[in-house]
Amino acid sequence: MLRAVLFDFNGVLVDDEPIHLELFQRVLGEEGVELREEDYYRRYLGFDDRGCFAAVLADAGRPAGAAAIARLIARKAAYYRERIRRDGYPFFAGAAELVREAAARGWVLGVVSGALREEVEGALRQAGLRDAFKLLVTAEDVTEGKPDPEGYRLALSGLNARPPLPTRLVHPHEALAVEDSPAGLAAAAAAGLASVAVANTYPAAELSAAGAVLDSLDGVGAERLHELHLRIAGGPAAAAAAPAREAAR
Repeated sequence: MLRAVLFDFNGVLVDDEPIHLELFQRVLGEEGVELREEDYYRRYLGFDDRGCFAAVLADAGRPAGAAAIARLIARKAAYYRERIRRDGYPFFAGAAELVREAAARGWVLGVVSGALREEVEGALRQAGLRDAFKLLVTAEDVTEGKPDPEGYRLALSGLNARPPLPTRLVHPHEALAVEDSPAGLAAAAAAGLASVAVANTYPAAELSAAGAVLDSLDGVGAERLHELHLRIAGGPAAAAAAPAREAAR
């Protein structure tokens, strides 16, 4: 039975991956380091800010310490705030509606993201969704970003440890991760979670680790997620009833 849904943020709820790329390029360019679009989407997408800056600089032969990375993160965050103040957070079609339906169904909701907490909080408040989420696990909460499962393990622990406490423990097989990247899917799987991928950022062929791949969240309601979870994690009978991996029509 599905009892909890854990959403990634960038690329699942909010369509801001192009903004992050632009700002990574701006900050790194100021440091004399080029970041090409194809390299970002092929190699660095899925990292949190700390991991992305560290990896790009190391690959450029310019490894940086924690203090230098922190300064780059702060500069990028300032640029991001400027952009969002001007344009607002761009939610994907259907994302806010799905969150509201899932909350109304009584599922416990969380975000597991490499984004900064202020970005996640700001977007959810803009959309009137903050109260729908019991917990947020963001970049500040983990020492290792995705594909490391630390964030999802923290979320699973928080589902059971933070008030209001559930009447019984939520187990990994009762939770579903909604992701958009191979790194996120790997993190969810390592934490024991079934997953649904949304092909907003990567083509479906690169998301084969997911139990099901959706073209988008537009028109995907809570009942659809429930059906997919049954097929993915519901055992032999459910698996025989229909294939787990499918694209939304």
